[in-house]
Amino acid sequence: MAADLLLGLQWGDEGKGKIVDVLTSKYDIIARFQGGPNAGHTLEFDGIKHVLRTIPSGIFHKTAINIIGNGVVIDPVVFQREIEGLAKFELDIKSKLIISRKAHLILPTHRLLDAASEASKGKAKIGSTLKGIGPTYMDKTGRNGIRVGDIELEDFQERYRSLANKHEEMIKFYDVNIQYNLVEMEKEFFESIEELRKIDFIDSEEYINQAQKDGKSILCEGAQGSLLDVDFGTYPYVTSSNTTAAGACTGLGIAPNKIKEVYGIFKAYVTRVGSGPFPTELHDEDGETMARVGNEYGSVTGRKRRCGWLDLVALKYAVQINGVTQLMMMKGDILSGFPTLKVCTQYNYKGKAISHFPYNIEDENVTPIYTELKGWAQDLTGMTSYDQLPKELKEYIEFIENYIEVPIKIISVGPDRKQTILK
Repeated sequence: MAADLLLGLQWGDEGKGKIVDVLTSKYDIIARFQGGPNAGHTLEFDGIKHVLRTIPSGIFHKTAINIIGNGVVIDPVVFQREIEGLAKFELDIKSKLIISRKAHLILPTHRLLDAASEASKGKAKIGSTLKGIGPTYMDKTGRNGIRVGDIELEDFQERYRSLANKHEEMIKFYDVNIQYNLVEMEKEFFESIEELRKIDFIDSEEYINQAQKDGKSILCEGAQGSLLDVDFGTYPYVTSSNTTAAGACTGLGIAPNKIKEVYGIFKAYVTRVGSGPFPTELHDEDGETMARVGNEYGSVTGRKRRCGWLDLVALKYAVQINGVTQLMMMKGDILSGFPTLKVCTQYNYKGKAISHFPYNIEDENVTPIYTELKGWAQDLTGMTSYDQLPKELKEYIEFIENYIEVPIKIISVGPDRKQTILK
């Protein structure tokens, strides 16, 4: 049985959590393959809004097994809070959630390193969420990291102390003034480690490959978005992991030839959090309207998202590097009321019109070239079928499909799982 992937195609915040929730009933296993607790997947149903940081979005479905894969970095403190927040829903988390032994742990000193590094950069800061994710991945690739499986070893405390001491020396090197109480942070950390022990640890690559042999259906869930990929994103304003389809192979141990469908999620417009280039960003009333109506604030950080028109050059690039087979368009309802919609179909790159995503998209090199389409005024949130959608929205969808050359199969017209139209 082949696995399917679900990926964000922009700078994150595309609405992956909702779509995983919508699709979960079709799958036996939901597996998260990269990222850390800065990625908030928002699900809304039965009048309740849920924000998941580390736990896969299938946790609310009765039969799905949820795997946190080896490519994920876990903050035990955040994880414990997440578990506590789910307690009131009486979910059988112990039997539905399992964690790869090869997943890396975010230590308290990783968060301090993150803060010290960002403070030292001044105006050149990347816009880190300060969750310790970057330093954790640095330790992973530097072969210094501590993994979930190390919790089971007798010398876990010694391993922790050795790495934490190294981090404290590194913090001194940055020579910045950050206030912290490591004794309190470590107390909380080790208490949360005891909670983490209550979850079953697995050799996830073996588990997943055996599940495929047994005919189990698997949905692999990514975090962030393709334009934040550490290799293919707008470097250095990226996350620290591979957010593209390749990340599912390395983050779960799934062979490339065992992947079938690649679902690509994108917003009907574009948003970005933090620093970094953004060719179609709006600094006018239209951008403010998108942010206000779309409630464009981070589900974890609360940071306001920058908003802009849909960028088809960037979207096609993300589709190509991921091998996307189906598209899913989110937040079409937010564009209701705009008399005219603009869509970026080319870049003016150093005076020349190009249709591909170049190495550098900073403002001094790139200006978007727009095609204008007619907007629609109708409220989409109560619509339940494709036939009900306004003609202008259908034309917008067809324009995107013709440019990207991949079909749009789902159109989201609201945050609730029921506000999802299949095409």
